[in-house]
Amino acid sequence: MEDVVHRNRRGIGHSTNLVGRDPEWLESHAYNDAPVPLHIWGVSEMNHDLFTMLEQAGDLTEAGEAFYCYMMAMFGIDPEQREASCGSRKRYRSSVQRLITGWGFDSNGPEGAVLKGWVESRFGICPCFHKEIIDQDSGRAWATYVEEKMASRFHNNAIWVQLDLLFEFCQWAIRRFAFPGETHLTLFRGINGVGEHRILERTTRREAVIRLNNLVSFTSDREVADCFGDAILTARVPVSKILFFNGLLPAHPLTGEGEFLVIGGEFRVSVDYV
Repeated sequence: MEDVVHRNRRGIGHSTNLVGRDPEWLESHAYNDAPVPLHIWGVSEMNHDLFTMLEQAGDLTEAGEAFYCYMMAMFGIDPEQREASCGSRKRYRSSVQRLITGWGFDSNGPEGAVLKGWVESRFGICPCFHKEIIDQDSGRAWATYVEEKMASRFHNNAIWVQLDLLFEFCQWAIRRFAFPGETHLTLFRGINGVGEHRILERTTRREAVIRLNNLVSFTSDREVADCFGDAILTARVPVSKILFFNGLLPAHPLTGEGEFLVIGGEFRVSVDYV
């Protein structure tokens, strides 16, 4: 069966973002083939003390612990601040760790919507899937996504600012300790079939340009990808699009999977069936 090449390559999108780059270019395979560094406006400037402190770290573990302590203190989510005062109710405080935990359970849950909403806000790249295909901004799928991404329970603690800091720290850690000098990483993703993705160009029988969601999970371990579907996508992922990777923080729920959270768009991939 011939693959359908979608005429609307980009789908829903924005004309502006907070990284000073054309959103259409950011999600294109042209950017993913030849990326440039990305920075969210004002984050490092407004958190100068954090990045000064990070420069003193001797390795990634030490840097991750310093960042974790900074976040706990800055956003009031360390154990002491979570304790309610006598006779008062405990208040739910959203945090990046809670979002990553929720993503690990279900990327189409409310936490996943908040993460996808952050990508939309900061990079101008809208999701193409949340519970179901999103192909217009006036349909049921879009309404469900918007309702979940703006849920008040996740926006009582500057959650998108927390994600801004996570992204900038991740990019700093990649340059300094994790993958210095690298522009791309070869990563893997297990899927149930190429047909469930939007194929933009079929280059060979096993290679194609496909559109992935605006935030997507990859793994550095091919054997792990085997567990998530009957086909494996292999892609060269620009490090400038990595939001999170296993080992970045001292405590998180995705240990053991070699997982990377990657800002999506159009990727050149090879497909292997298992």
